[in-house]
Amino acid sequence: MEKKVQEALNEIQRGTSEIIDIEAIEKLITRYYETGENFYVKAGFDPTAPDLHLGHTVLIQKLATFQRFGGIVQFLIGDFTATIGDPTGKSETRKVLSEQDVLDNAQSYKEQVFKILDPAKTEVMFNSKWLKELGTGGLIALASNLTVARMLERDDFSKRYSTNTPIAVSEFTYPLLQGYDSVAMKTDIELGGTDQKFNLLMGRTLQKAYNCGKQQAVLMMPILEGLDGIQKMSKSLGNYIGVTDEAFDMFGKVLSVSDELMWRYYELLSTKSLNEIEELKAGVENKTLHPKDVKDSLAIEIVDRFHGEGKGEESKAEFKKVFAKKDVPTEMDEYTFEAGTWIGAALVDSKLVNSTSQARRDIKAGAVKLNQEKVTDDKLNLEQGEYILQKGKKNFAKILIK
Repeated sequence: MEKKVQEALNEIQRGTSEIIDIEAIEKLITRYYETGENFYVKAGFDPTAPDLHLGHTVLIQKLATFQRFGGIVQFLIGDFTATIGDPTGKSETRKVLSEQDVLDNAQSYKEQVFKILDPAKTEVMFNSKWLKELGTGGLIALASNLTVARMLERDDFSKRYSTNTPIAVSEFTYPLLQGYDSVAMKTDIELGGTDQKFNLLMGRTLQKAYNCGKQQAVLMMPILEGLDGIQKMSKSLGNYIGVTDEAFDMFGKVLSVSDELMWRYYELLSTKSLNEIEELKAGVENKTLHPKDVKDSLAIEIVDRFHGEGKGEESKAEFKKVFAKKDVPTEMDEYTFEAGTWIGAALVDSKLVNSTSQARRDIKAGAVKLNQEKVTDDKLNLEQGEYILQKGKKNFAKILIK
């Protein structure tokens, strides 16, 4: 049993930035193996956006790891706290979401996370259930557990205070309410990003203040680098892999990461064990495995996770057909135009480019092909027939000219 516990701890510590009270986690896992008693692992999500990318799933993958070793995941939808807005990392007060926006986004999150988490070992919870009942007296009692000076120790609040940037009093309540969630939920372990440390520790503080008989352990995960390998994965930076990306696009994006970054993705995103990953690394180092094949395996695993078993292999075959053989995909959008249509208009109307000026630039740059032949005439008018119109390496459309 001692070996099982150690293996569990190795997987739990894998890729983490910081763990507070690893001894408590070890006791919980040991108790699970001895008695079968589960423990509770919390992660909170303010549903401010409905679409996840792989950077978000780093935390969810770790929740899934705990489920393998006795953890019941408390997947907390912060429907109440989202009306305040988490001030973490923000330089100004956040806009408050409508209740309907919160509920719509929460539903989208639920649908996406169950592609990773085991629903049978997950409790989806909404903190409005207990926070709406807290009342004025309860909120004042809660606020008495923290001083303004302590609150201003938070880096983001400190910076805003020193630059005379407004801080709403409601924002001071956010970490208190997040901590109170752990009191109400009787959480054993809380997970979050490294930027959430102040809020996560608040759960420990308040569980002690409210005599819960426990103080939650805290586990923090790092921020996943985006496809560029430099900045954090972000939709605004365009360096992300979306959970809802098409299978083919998802596969191609994973293959685009560097060989070095690939191991970071394996550590934080793959369900392969640490031993299996070490074997892959050894194979690449002694040249019995090609990095491209190892990256293929990672891409297949990720595509299968979000699109279903077998979709990864299908995407690999499609990718190989398009890029390795310089062939065209088996499926593409189809468009019909009248005879004499200008190729620039066809490129715009088939959504391969955004404007006719961009179409001209792409043609002059040699980035446009018609039936796999480069187009050099930016005044070309298309005659009757069927064509494969291509822009760049992977953007295709089937064109029917009447």
